[in-house]
Amino acid sequence: IPGAAAFRQVHFPAGDVPLEAYNRFASPAHQRLIFEEFFWLSLAIGLRRQGREQSPKGTVIEVNDRVRNAVRAILPFKPTNAQKRVLREIVADMTSSKPMNRLLQGDVGAGKTIVAVQAAIVAIENGYQAAIMAPTEILAEQHYRKFAEWLAPLQVTVAWISGGIKKSDKKQQVIRISQGEAQIVVGTHALFEEEVIFKNLGLAIIDEQHRFGVHQRLALRMKGAKSGKGGAQPHQLMMSATPIPRTLAMSYYADLDVSVIDELPPGRTPVVTKLVAEDRRDEVIQRVRDACIEGRQAYWVCPLIEESEKLQLQTALDTHAHVQQTFPELRVGLVHGRLKIADKQQVMAAFQRGEIQLLVATTVIEVGVDVPNASLMVIEHAERMGLSQMHQLRGRVGRGATESACVLLYQNPLTPTARERLKIIYENTDGFEISRHDLQLRGPGELLGARQSGVPMLRFADLALDLDLLDAARDAAEMLLREHPDAARAHLARWLGGRGEYLKV
Repeated sequence: IPGAAAFRQVHFPAGDVPLEAYNRFASPAHQRLIFEEFFWLSLAIGLRRQGREQSPKGTVIEVNDRVRNAVRAILPFKPTNAQKRVLREIVADMTSSKPMNRLLQGDVGAGKTIVAVQAAIVAIENGYQAAIMAPTEILAEQHYRKFAEWLAPLQVTVAWISGGIKKSDKKQQVIRISQGEAQIVVGTHALFEEEVIFKNLGLAIIDEQHRFGVHQRLALRMKGAKSGKGGAQPHQLMMSATPIPRTLAMSYYADLDVSVIDELPPGRTPVVTKLVAEDRRDEVIQRVRDACIEGRQAYWVCPLIEESEKLQLQTALDTHAHVQQTFPELRVGLVHGRLKIADKQQVMAAFQRGEIQLLVATTVIEVGVDVPNASLMVIEHAERMGLSQMHQLRGRVGRGATESACVLLYQNPLTPTARERLKIIYENTDGFEISRHDLQLRGPGELLGARQSGVPMLRFADLALDLDLLDAARDAAEMLLREHPDAARAHLARWLGGRGEYLKV
């Protein structure tokens, strides 16, 4: 069916095709449009792959005994076999002639950060700088503290830069970065501000990569390319604790090399998940109090900072005040996105030292926070949160030897979608399985965090149901690229509508 006819038929169904087929997106017209979506997507990925193969040389990296000894020197624990395997894959990329473009996946708590530190050491021991970009200031600061602690034996200088630090401090850090004095630079979006100039960036690490737009990831890589000798591009390692289902990776990340840490470090205890209705709130507060009195720590996560007339959600401010009033014997902290950085740092540091027993917070603590003594997590209004977010939050507990629990506090009545989300998170602890369900519920655009980032999304195609068409479209795209490359580029330029720069990512 020609494209124009297919578009007409999906709006004005042909009489010889059952209406039920149109409702299921299974009519010949829908199949034609699904194939086309997969075809253009495969064509874009194929061109992006060709661009990588023809790109300037990557940063020259060598590995010898000195580098290996430096990598071993900072290990705070014995790595898992999975961590060893993915590090070998990353180092193999870094020592090749092409710039690395690798995605490191691993469930919450799998130990991706230490692998990233080891990769950074390989770059530093070769005379290059490394940068790690995180989506939130809390996570960026935690990376800064961990990197500084782990790298102290090697006397590696670590700098931290974010939008919230004082202008004078920021200026000083920018100078250190430009002169190469800062060997590792940890930061937020501030890393790709115009004033931040690297002397010789060899490795760019992007944590929680789905939280950044395509153009932001591209900006950091291009900034590194300007500092490279002879235009050499820095190696790029993207990390995600939101595992991507195989079908999605095949479609959107087919041009990337993917490493997976598929085992957790020993000693991690499974987290028990409990669903509790709002009318049992007092029981939950009592349980939190008992856990804290017994010497453990707890999180209480709320979705909003202040009251919303539309949503009528319980807020972090109200919860903090209520718990303090009800249990004056507890040491309660409060952290949210509008706190000044210094105040936020002070609260988080006190919680990590055990001086705060209960931390009331918004979802700013979703990723990266690591307090082994925290064994209880309460998520307020869980029915309004996404699967990935709940899984990330749940991963803040269960990091020590103590039995841990996550209480999902929900408010009735539940919508069918909310009920399904709570059922999935209650029944599953495997991040890949949760991600598979998330793909079915939300679609690829929202799951990748790419709805607004210029990545072409699928309107008709379903990655779970249309794999046969995906395979056929990929074969057709490869044939066109091989036999008619100029026509392929021209057609793709029309389809992308001026967004060709995203092929560079």
